[in-house]
Amino acid sequence: MQFIDLAAQQQRIKDKIDARIARVLEHGSYIMGPEVREFEDSLSSFSGAKHSLTCANGTDALLLALMALKVRSGQAVLCPSFTFAATAEVIPSVGAVPVFVDCDPDTYNIDPRSLERSIAYAKSLGLKPTVVIAVDLFGLPADYDEIEEITAAEGMKLIADSAQGFGGVYKGRNSGTIGDFCTTSFFPAKPLGCYGDGGAIFTDDDEAAELIKSFRVHGKGHHKYDNCRIGMNSRLDTIQAAILCEKLGIFSDELNKRNAVAQRYSAALSNLLKTPLVPGGLKSSWAQYTVQPRLDLNRDVIIRHLKSVGVPTAVYYPLPLHLQSAYRCFPKDPEGLLVSEDVASKVFSLPMHPYLTVEDQDAVISALHDCG
Repeated sequence: MQFIDLAAQQQRIKDKIDARIARVLEHGSYIMGPEVREFEDSLSSFSGAKHSLTCANGTDALLLALMALKVRSGQAVLCPSFTFAATAEVIPSVGAVPVFVDCDPDTYNIDPRSLERSIAYAKSLGLKPTVVIAVDLFGLPADYDEIEEITAAEGMKLIADSAQGFGGVYKGRNSGTIGDFCTTSFFPAKPLGCYGDGGAIFTDDDEAAELIKSFRVHGKGHHKYDNCRIGMNSRLDTIQAAILCEKLGIFSDELNKRNAVAQRYSAALSNLLKTPLVPGGLKSSWAQYTVQPRLDLNRDVIIRHLKSVGVPTAVYYPLPLHLQSAYRCFPKDPEGLLVSEDVASKVFSLPMHPYLTVEDQDAVISALHDCG
């Protein structure tokens, strides 16, 4: 059993992918070839975003968004601690200070009350709170109604880090259309992944879109060798765009299949595990199906048992960012990040992908009930 089965997906569309790659090899435009624009247009059609701009990876997507917002020294960027390091590591790269926020115990996404406390604390330190990066963790959209109310009141900008959440829906709003910018990753294990690294930034702001087009190609101006600003090299390879064009064509069907797996898991496991909460009006892309033990069960004991019967698991994330060596020096919610620390000690994720057979689902469910 595979935790994420990329081979099954490839087999489904192998002929189309082979043909796509062959066309790229034939025309030879390996950098910013026609498939890149085709994929960007398809992303906008899928999400509803006015501008969809690809780049080299999801981390660069966040960095490019911060660059377009002109974030700089003396400013604070608020972000969750219970997330992958990429969310925070881009903030010092532009000279700003990350301020860590606690998560909600049920959704694992950023806690609006902790966000308010952390903004006030950043001000007390002499920092200017400028941006909130909200993460759609495990595929579930964050609580954007409350977050947007806070950012509007504070005059702050919002970046929706949807590296795991592209394909999710928040009260009728698709991932890609939320925030001043939305970013995503096409890392192979993501719900929409390529065969290498890739990422994208979404925005409805025409001026910001033009800035990002420049930033991602060394800060270029109208002439190739007239670089009018300091930029970076962050372009999606044409071959990856070609592969993603075909993957996007089956993405809606795959999202439906992921939801079917999640619903079956939850129906069978909610009496044994704390299964994922999806609030009303929200749809998850189910990048991960993440649970916690109930009763007196121990995570490590469960994981060992599952491994012994051939069921793979993963822990996302065993250590919140504010406890990691590189990030301990940065400010955080003055009341602490107790929920982040607690869930990090309990959560684990089960196999989740569109091609998980009913037989494999039953094997996962049976193995977990054997632990009870």
